[in-house]
Amino acid sequence: MKVIDGGITAAKGFEAAGVEAGIKYQGRKDMALIYSRKPCRAAGVFTSNVVKAAPVLWDKEVVAHSPYAQAVVINAGIANACTGKQGYECCSKTAQAAAEHLQIPADSVLVASTGVIGMQLPQDKLNAGVKKLVEAKADTIEAGQIAAEAIMTTDTVFKQAAVTFEIGGKTVTLGGMCKGSGMIHPNMCTMLCFLTSDIAISKELMQEALSENVVDTFNMVSIDGDTSTNDTLVVLANGMAENPEITSKNEDYDKFVEALNYINTTLAKKMAGDGEGATALFETKVINAATKEDARRLSKSVICSSLTKAAIFGHDANCGRILCALGYSGVDFDPEKIELRLENKDKSILIYKDGVMTDYDEEEASQILASEEVRALVDMKMGTAQACAWGCDLTYDYVKINADYRS
Repeated sequence: MKVIDGGITAAKGFEAAGVEAGIKYQGRKDMALIYSRKPCRAAGVFTSNVVKAAPVLWDKEVVAHSPYAQAVVINAGIANACTGKQGYECCSKTAQAAAEHLQIPADSVLVASTGVIGMQLPQDKLNAGVKKLVEAKADTIEAGQIAAEAIMTTDTVFKQAAVTFEIGGKTVTLGGMCKGSGMIHPNMCTMLCFLTSDIAISKELMQEALSENVVDTFNMVSIDGDTSTNDTLVVLANGMAENPEITSKNEDYDKFVEALNYINTTLAKKMAGDGEGATALFETKVINAATKEDARRLSKSVICSSLTKAAIFGHDANCGRILCALGYSGVDFDPEKIELRLENKDKSILIYKDGVMTDYDEEEASQILASEEVRALVDMKMGTAQACAWGCDLTYDYVKINADYRS
């Protein structure tokens, strides 16, 4: 597997665009398009929130029942959630507009929205935006980047990744883009994320790989404990790499899963590091747990702890915060046996062992916590299972951003 530049347009046959439509924001791009020159097999996972946005309902139907998918239209600024019948009709009309301009069936068009909940989308601006997107679409790296920028809301950076790998003597590409900065607490994935590939693979296997992989990637991210109404993760595969089609779980399938895991992990970490108001990516890695599920619950409990997140922001090596979060995770363990380390890219210090704090250097620990990437490494000494979870520190700016989000 080779990491390459680009994102959503890296794979053969995919084009993208981003334009300014004036949906809610002024003076910035706020609509994006993904288009495949050939029909795609589609797989998707969506929010588990009972309150589902209209685009989620529309996309679930397309992924489950349409013969294929070929385009995605995304807007930023207004979420089209809690908008009733009018909101769903907006999805249908937007898909129809894209279908007319692209000369494809309306039921092959996915739609996605992100932004303020409860507002109706301006259909005239959406239709005009679709026309501009179709006229602007291109297969360049730059076009993919512009699309990634256009779907941002409170994100501070665009997020994309791409890789290539070999299957049956053919070079296969998988790329993707996502947005997510606030309202991040996956119970699928709290974000919008779109992956594209030129791989030939059965729809059933692609869906199985995606559903399994989100458990250890996007579902291990938390910024603020809030699960969105608009969670959408979709994979489109058009088969243009012309590899032997993957129809069983063999070595070729394993290569696809490895690439999928890399892209999803990379994008998940980019979201965590760009949490609203964040100054640091905070990772918790639990090793030697009794079971995989225990490792997941323990690591997620730590990165979700508001007190721990605040301590990271304050560069305070207060291991009590972390130990407390481990203790209420619901996993049974002996606190007298575990070890806890704080790490950055360059240093690792042991701060807790055998039930007591170690004689660590507070200044050195504070320096580690002042890094852009911070890790808590927890050794449970109970088995061989491990898991990682990603979050960020909790800052004053998080409250400022969300106190006036609608303005």
